[in-house]
Formats: sequence, structure tokens, C-alpha cells
Amino acid sequence: MRKDLFHGGLVPSAKSPVSSSSPGVARPAGLSLLPLETLSPEMTRRVFVNRHLRMDHIEVIGFDMDYTLALYNQPKLEALSADCTIDKMIARRGYPEALRALPYDARRAIRGLVVDRDRGNLLKMDRYGYVGRAYHGTQVLSRGERRKLYREQLVRILPTHYAWLDTLFALPEAVLYAQLVDHYEKDAAFLALPGDQKKEKYSQIWADIRESIDEAHRDDSIKRVIKADPGQYIVFDPDLPATLHRFRSAGKRLFLLTNSGLDYTQAVMSFLLDKRLSGYASWRSYFDVIVVDAKKPSFFTEQAPLLQLDADGKAVGEIDGKKAASRGRLCQGGNVQALDRLLGLRGDRVLYVGDHIYGDMYRAKRASVWRTAMIIQELEAEIQNQKRVEAELQMLEALERRRHRLEADLRYNRLLWRTVIEQGHEDAQLPLFGAHTGSDVEKQTGEEVQADLRKHSDALRVRLRETDDDMDRLEQDIEQAFNPFWGPLLKAAAENSRFGQQVEDFACVYTSRVSNFLQYAPFQHFRSPRDHLPHERVY
Repeated sequence: MRKDLFHGGLVPSAKSPVSSSSPGVARPAGLSLLPLETLSPEMTRRVFVNRHLRMDHIEVIGFDMDYTLALYNQPKLEALSADCTIDKMIARRGYPEALRALPYDARRAIRGLVVDRDRGNLLKMDRYGYVGRAYHGTQVLSRGERRKLYREQLVRILPTHYAWLDTLFALPEAVLYAQLVDHYEKDAAFLALPGDQKKEKYSQIWADIRESIDEAHRDDSIKRVIKADPGQYIVFDPDLPATLHRFRSAGKRLFLLTNSGLDYTQAVMSFLLDKRLSGYASWRSYFDVIVVDAKKPSFFTEQAPLLQLDADGKAVGEIDGKKAASRGRLCQGGNVQALDRLLGLRGDRVLYVGDHIYGDMYRAKRASVWRTAMIIQELEAEIQNQKRVEAELQMLEALERRRHRLEADLRYNRLLWRTVIEQGHEDAQLPLFGAHTGSDVEKQTGEEVQADLRKHSDALRVRLRETDDDMDRLEQDIEQAFNPFWGPLLKAAAENSRFGQQVEDFACVYTSRVSNFLQYAPFQHFRSPRDHLPHERVY
């Protein structure tokens, strides 16, 4: 047996005869009969499908770079980003040196959170906008406090008052914000400020963090460190070159579309792809078109010119799209229509792979008919955590079914009560719960029947409260297994989290890394599971 590069699985050698292992199915004689699940990729390396995607219809595949082709060592990158941001805040914005001593806890932020910049709060919402968890700085808000702030008045999520954390790059900002809120909450002068001035201070802290981290990216404070030692910050994936090669071998053209400049792109992509496979002189050889400084999301919404760059990265003129793209063509800026013209095909034949909900998935869906694949680097850990609490999840489902039954029994008991009141227990045609049936009921007075029903209803309510308490404790234990502060990334209690819902809405498929496509044939038909409305489900 050999490991076949094209199909990504075990196949028999060319000399293996073919035998019929089941009616109508020809199977190589040298291949043992294995359960289907053993032939599938392991769960953490699978591609998950929200919308049917036929790869045989895809002619061009585009990739973002950061957190897509290039996955980062998140703990090290967050620590670097936090240090550079604090340096800027102290040196340029007058913040105290004490900030350097603040403890950085990366668990304090996950993707999909919302920053209430006027109140110093971090929020996790479900798909309906319900705030299920909230922290003021690092202090948890009670259910009553959450309700008062976010349920008793209309909340409009405006960028002037709120900020979304929809990329892994943004997580250090949220952690630092929570720490600085705590820091100023200990200052007597700050606590003495009126409410409006506190809001201004909270908002200013967020603005200063955002501007400082943007400066650290613009002046290469962060990128300079990464370029000097990419192996410390970038996760090398040995399967990435083979994945890109397989797509090319299947006749698909590839392009790179990144907001990073050419200098940084050169350093990162060289580390990932140079001298990894024969037949590719450099990383540029993998791609037909390379677009740097794309300025997403405006790439999808505006009409900036698409500029041709020479080998040294100098602009030599605008690309008119009349000539087909040559291999390794280097471009800058541009817009989605110009790139479509350069590729010479309609947009539904393009699959774009990225990591950013707003800059990649949402805008690609809204401004074009490109198909989308989302890379969620955290997904492998999420799946592993889910596997660890598999028994608890099954128990939670059993408790959910018990609650449905108890609620149904309680509703039925209320119906019996009304029937007895309205018709009298002698004329009631419905059987009673409990031991009293038939002739026993006939011997009871109306008051005794009502007392019996009341007693049974009280017992049902006790069991229902106990079941709810058991479910609450179990849900807390399950969420602790994912993140002690925020729970799972893609779920919020029984609902999808806001981030999870966005993944479902805007990503045709999603997976944890680009090289997971190596587990599938390049002409794979990715089929989404059949969806069900609540009335179609069987409990």
C-alpha cells in the first residue's frame, strides 16, 4: 500500500486485483473492509459545510495570508502585540509605567466578543443579540446587571460606542482594555468622576489602545520582530506546499490577496513555501496573481486601481485586465471587479479562503459571488474540548428531554384541573395522574380530587426545578472546559454565538487550516447537512 498524494488516502498498488466486496461495488482486493469513519479525516482536520460547494466547478482559489496560509503561535504573538502596544501608550500617550506590570491573561478574550467602549465592558452575545456573559474589566456582571444594561433598553451596536472582535489580531486589545479598566477602577480620583466623564475615559482608553496597536503594526514594531525570527511566531505547516501543489495539479489557478505589504509578505511566504517542493522556484511560483496592500474590506467596496509591480515591488502602471494573468504576477491595491477581469472568469467560479468575518467572508459575499471558505485556527482546540465533554453533552440532552416531559405533564395536569373545576370530577372524562383512577376517583369529593391534582403538580414543579438546576450546573461545567470566562467559541448556551452565526451565514465551508483540504480530492463535492425547522425535529 502507498500513501497517494492526489487522493489523500490509502490506495492499492497498481498490481492489486479488483474484487467485488458487496453487490454492485467494486473494491480493490488488497484494501481491507474498514468502517467509513476510519477512512474519513480525523475530526480536527475535517472541512465542515454550511452550503453545498462543488470543487469541480471552482476554477480559481484565492487565499488571504495572515491567519489563513500563515497560522501564528497565538500566545507568543499576543504577548508581543501587548508589549508593543503598552510601549506606545506609555511613550506617546502618557500612560503610567505601572501598565507593564499588569498580568496578561490570554483567556480573557475570544473572537466574537463585543466591547462596550462607553462602559468598560466586554460582552458575549448569542445570534439574537442576547448578552449571556459580560465583564466590567475582569469583574463578572450579574444577570441583573446585564439585564439592566442590555435588555431593558434598546441597544444599537454602533461603532462609536461598540467594537467587534472578529479577528485574532484584536484579542490583545480586549485583554489590555479589561486590565486598564481594572487599573483605573482602583484610582480614587477616577471613581470620583461623574458618570459622563467616566464614559469618556473608558472610551478614550479603548481609542488609545486601538491607535497604539495600529501604530505598532504600521511602523513595523511587531512585524520587524516576526521577520527577524519567523519560526518563533509562525506555525510551519508541512502539508501546506503539497495542498497548493495539488490544487494546481488539478488545473486550478491560485491567487494571494493580502493587506500586508510586499516586504512582510515576502518574509512570511518565503518561510512557509520556499524550497519546500521541487518545481517551485520560490513561493511566488505557487500563485498566478499576488495582490499586496489590498486594503480589505474596501477592496470589495471601492474602485481603487489595480497596479502592476515589478520584481522589486515598484509600481509600473495600472493593470487594465485585457491581458490574462501570467504566473506569479505581482499587483498592489485594486478591487474585486478588476481582479475578476484579470482572472478572466465569472465570480462564482472563485473560492476565496480567509479568516476575517467582516474583511473576508462578509464583504466577499456582499460585493461579489465568490464562494467562501473560512479558516478558524481555534477550531481544533474547540473540537478537542468538545470531545472531552462528550459524556456531559449527552447527559445534557437527556436532561433536556426530561424537562420536555415534565413540562408536558405539568401542562396536562393544569388541563385536568380546569376540567374538574368546570365539569365536576364525576363528569370529567380524562384519566387522572397518580394512583387514584377508576372507582377510587368516584369515592373522592371534588375538593379531594383538586388536592390530589395540586399535590401531583407540586411534585412535578419540584422535579422541574431540580432538572433546571442540574442543567445549569452541567452547562457551567461544559463551558468551563472550553474557556473559564467565555465558554465555547461558536456557542452561547443553547444558541449559536454571534460569531458562530456569522460563520454559518457567510462561510460556505469552514475548517481549521488550509492544509485540511489535502484530506479531500480537489474535485470534492462538499455537501451540507439537511437543515430542519423546529417543527420537523423529533424529540
